[in-house]
Amino acid sequence: MSNFLVGTGTALVTPFKKNGAVDLDGLTNLVNYCIDGGVEYLVVLGTTGESVTLSKQEKQEVIDHVVKVNAKRVPLVLGVGGNNTAVVAEEASKVNTTDFQAILSVVPMYNKPSQEGVFQHYTTVANAASLPVLIYNVPGRTGINMTAETTLRLADHKNIIGVKEATGDITQVLKIIKDAPKDFLVISGDDMLALPLVTAGGHGVITVVGQGFPKAFSDMIRLGLKGENKSAYDIHYKMIPVTEYAFDEGNPVGIKAILAAQNVCDATVRLPLIQATSELQQKIDVYVNEF
Repeated sequence: MSNFLVGTGTALVTPFKKNGAVDLDGLTNLVNYCIDGGVEYLVVLGTTGESVTLSKQEKQEVIDHVVKVNAKRVPLVLGVGGNNTAVVAEEASKVNTTDFQAILSVVPMYNKPSQEGVFQHYTTVANAASLPVLIYNVPGRTGINMTAETTLRLADHKNIIGVKEATGDITQVLKIIKDAPKDFLVISGDDMLALPLVTAGGHGVITVVGQGFPKAFSDMIRLGLKGENKSAYDIHYKMIPVTEYAFDEGNPVGIKAILAAQNVCDATVRLPLIQATSELQQKIDVYVNEF
């Protein structure tokens, strides 16, 4: 098992200045805030990082800066995804194995492939990848669900080490946990179900909300992994309101508002996303002040 992915990983936002430029100072604050809070690893340029609105040059700038600030303190996972299998496979083959320890690759969006198409896509990417691959199922963004059966077929590939499951379907997650190979990681991509998944036998979470509250969230997951469920659920229930706030107006709109309330980075997002409404920001401010 790839033990460095057990526990809490944070899907980093990409901070922007008010003029829309990438905010490297904000990114420094965010990386340090998450590491100081005790998370196990960081995920760079995932969907939460607004990677689809970044230029190739900006993506490299973000990668280089996170690598520099992290200074090998925690493992790094790089988002490498898209709906052109050949391009994704080529990018996956070129990831720097010195700086990164794994690749997170989302189910192809927009094309709406069949389950066999999803299987062949990931097989092609995993065969080409320079690092172990974590597959990522998020139907709300991609338009299709990778079924438990397809995930379990892919689990037999020697270079596919786990799945980030963000379906919100606990039945599907339980099927995967039940039948997955011993060393295959089942990681939550849904913050509200992260602790239930862990207590059912999963291995952790790649969290959005957790970068706003890294100590509390990573403590919660560690308690769950140790079977200390009462203490873990005490934290979980306390964080239910802010988890809802984080997604009420879309991701990463909510989490950027949360980070702004804690003076980590600005709340600016790029179109077609728009910044959190004043009503949502007010709810978040109250929660953060009382947390």
